[in-house]
Formats: sequence, C-alpha cells, structure tokens
Amino acid sequence: MGRIYMLDAPLFVPVTNTYRETVARKTTKKTPERKFQPLRWLKRWFWRMLLIVVVIVVGVVAAHSVFNPGQGYYMRQEARRLGGVDHLWVPIADIAPVVARSVVAAEDAGFCEHWGFDMTAIRAALAEGSGRGASTLSQQVVKNAYLWHGRNWSRKALEAVITPLVEVFWSKRRILEVYLNLAEFDEGVFGIEAAAQHYFGVPPSKLSPLQAARLAAILPSPKQRSASKPSGYVRKRTRQILDGAETIRRDGRASCFES
Repeated sequence: MGRIYMLDAPLFVPVTNTYRETVARKTTKKTPERKFQPLRWLKRWFWRMLLIVVVIVVGVVAAHSVFNPGQGYYMRQEARRLGGVDHLWVPIADIAPVVARSVVAAEDAGFCEHWGFDMTAIRAALAEGSGRGASTLSQQVVKNAYLWHGRNWSRKALEAVITPLVEVFWSKRRILEVYLNLAEFDEGVFGIEAAAQHYFGVPPSKLSPLQAARLAAILPSPKQRSASKPSGYVRKRTRQILDGAETIRRDGRASCFES
C-alpha cells in the first residue's frame, strides 16, 4: 500500500504589499537626472552640421564631373551689375586644342604634373611676398565655379579644401573645360565661346594659334587688356604663349587633357 504525504505549508503564499515594495526597491535603480549642457549640445550639432556640409560639397563636386556647373557667384554678381552677361557653354570637343594649350602655357605650365597646388610656385610667391603666379587652373576653377573673387583668408581656406576634391573627381580635361567656360575675358564676357565671338567673330573651334594666344595673354586681367587691340605688353606676352603652347605640345605636357 502506498504512502501518503501531507504538506504542512500552504500551496500558495499570498504576496503582500510589503514584499512588492521590497522587490521594487531592489530591482529599480534611480536614473540620475541629466542637466542640459549648452556647450556640449552646440558642439554635437556643430559636428553634425559640418558633416552634412562636407557631404553636400563632395556630392556637388562629384556631380559636376558630369553635369555642367551653373554661373558662379562672380558671374551672377556681374550680371546683376551690368544687367546681363554674354555667356554660352561649349563642350571642349568644340574648342580648338590650341586654346587649351595656350591657357595652360599662360597660367599653369605644370598643370598635368600637380595635384591642384603648384608648391614650387607657392614657395616662390611667398618668397616674393606676392600671390601672383601661385594659383593653379584647378584653384581658379574652384573660385569661378563655387566661390567669390577677392583676396581673403576665408576664401583661400575654402579653396584649399575644395581644390583636392576637384582633382579627385574631375579629369584634367574636365577641369580645363570648366575653366574655359567660366573664365572672364572682358567686362560682361564669360567663357571661350563668347570671347571668340566678341574679339574675333569666330566660334572657338576656328580660333587660330595667334588668336588663342591673344586670349590667353589677357588673363587674368581681361578688363585692363584687350585681345583685339593688344598693347605692347599683350603682344610680347602673346609671343611667349605661342612658344609655350608649342613646347607643351612637343614635350607631351598636354597629354593629360588632349584626347
């Protein structure tokens, strides 16, 4: 016959309020109240906004490796001042190759060899106490497409940041194409298409080596110089550019931008 066991304790123990409070105190930790810290908040949002700006700038520069940038700040400024400007975009394939060689010879002979900054020219300019001659075509493109004219450190700082991005995302040929389409050649005359018609009455594809050198010779001061009525300085500079453009063609320094 089997044994029968009797349990002295009740099967269910009632849970009292005191027990609940004890468990709650043991399991619940007090979360310290956080105080609002304005400086920390501003710092956090500063870095967030900076990241957003960087992403936007990179995206815009990358997109312009394919899509043409619009009129830059300076061109829009001149359009408001003059009531309009003469400007028409033209692909580099429709520009005589000697134009690109002439501009490189005049403004940036080491264009194919640097990564956006000509350190030799920069050191020479610092030694002379002048910024003239230190700005590469890549830097000028950044200024014309994205920034404003004028010498100040804020613009130079932005230029120093954006120029390497242009060199990364754009080919050298693309940099020259944008430069030739945004450069100022006379008051209210922007781009090689408008300049060729304005000075010589021909499309940029029909520009001769002499005409191309004349246009390059008036840079970077087109408001003080004329390609159709050249001064003695412009004539001398034109001869130098003609020689330089031919040298660049012969020694292969035009290979990075000529297809």
